[in-house]
Formats: sequence, structure tokens, C-alpha cells
Amino acid sequence: MRGPLGAVVGTTHPASTEMSGDNNGIIKHNRRCRDVVFLVFFIAFWVAMIVNSSFAFNQGNPLRLNFGLDYEGNVCGDRHAHRNLRELELHYWLNPNQVYQSGLKNSQFKLGNARSVCLLDCPNPSEDSLGWVCDYPDGEIHLSIDDWIDRNYDYFADLTPQLRNSSLQLQGPCYPIVFPSVNVYWSCQLIARASNASLRHWREMGGVSIVEDILIDKSIHRSINSHSSVLKRYVADVGKAWPVLIVCGGIVPLFLSVIWLLLIRHFVAGMPWITVILFNVLIISVTMFYYLKAGWIGNSAISPIIGERDPYYTVSARELNHIRVAAVFMTAVMIVAILSSIAIIRRILMATSVLKVAAKVIGEVRALIIFPLIPYAILAVFYMIWLSAALHLFSSGQVVQNDCNANCCAYDLKTKRVSCNSCCGYSIHYTSHIGAAILFHLFGCYWATQFFVACSSTVIAGSVASYYWARGARGETAPKVPFLPVFSSMKRLARYSIGSVAIGSLIVKFVESTRFILEAIRRRLKVADIMPESWIGKVAYHSSNSCLRCIGWTIKSVNRNAYIMIAITGEGFFRASEMSTELIISNILRIGKVNIIGDVILFLGKLCVSLSSVLFAFLMLESHRYRSAHNKISSPLFPVLACWVLGYVVATLFFAVVEMSIDTIILSFCQDSEEHQGTAQFASPLLMETLNDQNEVQRLTQ
Repeated sequence: MRGPLGAVVGTTHPASTEMSGDNNGIIKHNRRCRDVVFLVFFIAFWVAMIVNSSFAFNQGNPLRLNFGLDYEGNVCGDRHAHRNLRELELHYWLNPNQVYQSGLKNSQFKLGNARSVCLLDCPNPSEDSLGWVCDYPDGEIHLSIDDWIDRNYDYFADLTPQLRNSSLQLQGPCYPIVFPSVNVYWSCQLIARASNASLRHWREMGGVSIVEDILIDKSIHRSINSHSSVLKRYVADVGKAWPVLIVCGGIVPLFLSVIWLLLIRHFVAGMPWITVILFNVLIISVTMFYYLKAGWIGNSAISPIIGERDPYYTVSARELNHIRVAAVFMTAVMIVAILSSIAIIRRILMATSVLKVAAKVIGEVRALIIFPLIPYAILAVFYMIWLSAALHLFSSGQVVQNDCNANCCAYDLKTKRVSCNSCCGYSIHYTSHIGAAILFHLFGCYWATQFFVACSSTVIAGSVASYYWARGARGETAPKVPFLPVFSSMKRLARYSIGSVAIGSLIVKFVESTRFILEAIRRRLKVADIMPESWIGKVAYHSSNSCLRCIGWTIKSVNRNAYIMIAITGEGFFRASEMSTELIISNILRIGKVNIIGDVILFLGKLCVSLSSVLFAFLMLESHRYRSAHNKISSPLFPVLACWVLGYVVATLFFAVVEMSIDTIILSFCQDSEEHQGTAQFASPLLMETLNDQNEVQRLTQ
């Protein structure tokens, strides 16, 4: 292969003199804007993100993710509702017969239509009298909300004989407390174990029959554990744990990533061993925390009950089942990870030699350690806005009254009569475009994250290329390259290559994640090269072969090293990707295994940082703040997953300094060798020793 960079580098040795000063030899400066169409598309994407987020902030209310709706359509705990319900967060169903009716098979009456109010705590029957929970004071009931709360929601004694009789018919405005209840995820779960004393008082007063059946319990339990309710609680957990996300998803990985880079700079020989050992310790520790939360070790299993618990009453929850599935999955991952780390021990010496090259670059271009703070700060602001918009988007929708054809008469204090026509409950109406908006919002987070990571990688690649080609022939060191290459690389990126990085950030990760699957299918078909007999099998066979033929194009046209060639040459994404791939393939025997094992160690390093974030997140979520009362989370599953993702992203930003340094140095070395008849003229002695000693490489890889 004779030179995708020939026009850029040139083939004459005096090129080294051209590279002093502004480094005009390898870094091409007579550029023009590339991939403009994709840049326009990327700008349109950001406009759509802003519009989508504006819709979320306008229509959403994160309180809906946790708290229910009362009989007026207010969200419990909402201070901006029709009534100030700031302290009234618990959702309580007033009429036990309606709850029972909603649990009947083939019943047209739904639990959402049962009359409910928002309370400060879940009421329980009294041993010596009959307690009551009444509707919000209104009309002729001259009480404030605060007075109503102070009287334990009971003004039955102040009712007229007519209203008392209506209450005894279970038509309100007051309803008897005959079943105990417990706070389960901010809903008062009725326990189908009626108080004998309260029932006796109720019957003596002439109240209608109250059904005692386990369906009262099951109906509420089924509503609380519905798939939509569980998903809402998971999303709400992430919002409640925002301090954990800041500390464990932002500050901890930042600190650990910088420490890792400094250790690579000053203690490179021992870092591969430390990384492998620490990775195994961390993955075992995180798995043990999943076992603790699943209740298989100790007594710290998650519980759906908030506050004090009745030792004789247990409530099952989907969250506990999910955490147990996660524990089993982590066990399998732990076993595979430990075995894989043992398998690469013999190759760690090779990783050490590669990391030494990166350490040399970091020592020369010191601004590389500081530079990732810029994309880190931008991503931090983006994630805060994105998360807030996501919480509002998941809670978007319009509160509307249900259209129910059921007999659910209730006394209306405003109209002073029993109403049977407008007694249906309220629900949040979701439209199909909200689901599409959520999917677009999630996709937007993926693309924006990959874009900022790709921009960071491209800037680093441009800086490192300037360092490599600024050396004199045969490794004679030119003056040190300080901060200038970083800022010059940022300027070139912003002016010419934003469109190229935008399209690359959209497809590179997708291609890299699907490539492994396609390669596995190709190997299976190669082993069993038999044409299926059925027409379905034939269609699958030919479709698979068609997909597999795309692998060659994929490998040739799309890869991460394109960012290096974009930084160096200013070419468009697809052309730059093809150039880098041709350069690597022509030198695969020299750099293949060396580069792969280095990437493995870097990947383990990222996992160490992200697993440390997960470990600290588990520890923070063990505090009393997140295990009781208002801020209790239903499960640590989503918060620790969010911390893992954030920790991995932060680690990727900082580890890109090493990763892109290695890749850029290797590509530059390959081109340098081809331009100078197989002997690199600008490589340092350390790099020559690492990549040119074929016998040593073969010995290490055997």
C-alpha cells in the first residue's frame, strides 16, 4: 500500500524541517468543510432535541411517577394542584367495597374509578371506636386542609343527619376505617383483615354490609405492581438519587480516571497487573451487593413497605424479582470476567510495552491530561438538562376523567347532593407521540454522548500526531510540544470536521457492537456450510449471507480510527475510515496483537472506574435518606445502572488520552515506515523497540 497519506506527508526526508514551527508536514492545513449534509442533519437533530425537551417541561410533572391521583384529579404531594397537597403524598382508597368490586373477574369497574384521597399517613382502625376518613373539606364543611389533617381527616361528628346517613351508605363524604393499611410505594395497601371492633361499631350504627375478601388486598397489589407503575418508579428512583449520580456518576469517576492517568504516566510497569486484579475484586464486590439487596445474604433486602413494618405481613414486589435476576446475571458475568482475566495474564507484558508508548506521549504533551475536563464539563451540563427533561417526559400526559359506566354514587359537598354521573376517577392519558418522544430523547442522549466522546478523541488524535511528526529523523527529539497542538486540533475540528465527527459518532458504536454478532454468524455458517431444505431456512441462509457480505464493507468503511485520519488529513468520515483501515490491514502482522491486548487492558481500566462508581453508589444508597420516607427508592437497580453508564462515559473521555495516543502513534508509525522503505524515521526508540522486534512479539503472543 503506497500512501493514502502520500499527498500529505510527502516522501522526502527534509520533511522534518517542514514540521518545525506550525507542523505543516503531516497535519494538513489547506482543508475544507467535510460532510456538510450530515452537519445540517446534526443541527436539525439538536433543534428537535430542544423542541422535544420544551414539550416535556411544559407537559410533564415528575410527581406523577410516584404518587397517585385523588378523586378531583390532583396529584398527591403537588403543592401547585387545585389544593395544596404538599405534605399529602399517600394515595388512600376510601370505599372498600369499590376496591373489592374492582378486583372481581370480568368486572367493568376499575380501581382507578374508586374514590380516593391524598393523606399524610395511612390510617388504621381504632380499638375502642370507629375511625373515619372524610373527603376534603368543602362547601358547608368550614375547615382548612391543615385543620382537616389535625383532626385525622375526620369531621363525621360535624355532619348533618342527612350526611351521616349518606356516609353509612358508603356514599360519603365520610368513610369508615375498618381495614388496616400499610404504606406500599406511597399507596395505602388495604390489608383484608378487618378490625372486629370497628366492624361491630359500624354495624351498630346501621352501616351497609362491607365485603371482607382477599380481593381487597389483591386489587391494590395488582395495581401497584403493574408494569407501568414499576417502570415509573424506576425512572423516579433516578430522579430521587440525583446526589448519588453527581457524586458516583461524576465526581468519583473523574477522580479515579485522573489517578489512573497519573499512574500510567509514572508507574506504567505495574498498571496492567493492578488493573486486572482490581477489576476482579470490584466485580466480586458489586455482585455481593446485588446478593445483599436480593436478600440472599444478610437482611438488607429491598422492601416495598415504607416506614414501620408489620412483621406478620409481607408484600411482594416486582422490584425484588428484578434485583434477583440482576444478581444471577452478575454472577454469570463475574465468572466469565474472572476466567477471561486469567486467560490474558500471559499477555500483560505486551500491554505494558504499549502503555509505555502512551505514557511517553502524555509526558511530552502534558495538556492531554487536562483537556478531557472540557468535554467532561460540557457533558455534565448536558446530562443534568437531559435527565430533568427525561423525568418530565416520562411523566407527560393529560389528566382526564375516566369514562366509566358504573354505579359509583358519592356525595358532592359543593353541589350538596349525591351524584352518580360524574363519580368516575381520573387517569393520565398518554398518546402515541409521547412514546415516540421518549424514544427520541433516549436516542438523543446516545448520539450526543458519542458525539462529545468522538470530538474529544479527534482532538487528542490531532495533538498526538503533531507530537509524533514533530520529532526529528531517527527519533531526534525536537523542542517539546506544549499546549499548542491541543488548541490547534480543537480549532481544526470546530472549523472543518464537525459534520464528519457527527456522522461517525452516530454509526461507529452501532457498527462495532453488531460486528461481533455478524462475525459469529459467519463462523457458524463456515463450519456448517449446508443449504437448509425448508424455504424458511433457505431465506434465512441467503439473508445471513447477504448480511455477512456487508461485513467486508463495514470493516473497510466504518471504524473508530477514522477520527485519527480526520484529525490528520481533514478528509470526510468514510474516506478517512477507509484510509485508516487500509493502513492497519497492510501492517496487521506487526501491530495486530499488540494493539488488541492494549485495548483489552484499557477496557478493563474503564470497567474498574465504572464498577467503582457502582460500588460507591450502593454504599450511598444504603444511607437512611434513601431507605425511608420521602426519598426512599424502590430499588437500587436503575440508580446504580445510571452510575455505571456515567462512570464508563467519564472513564472513556479520560482513557481516550491513552487509547487514542496508542492508536495515533501506531498509525503514524505504519505510515512513517511505508514512506521510508520500511524503517520509521520519526519513531522514538521505545516505539521502535515495541513494534519492530518481531521475534519478541511472537514470543509474547505464543
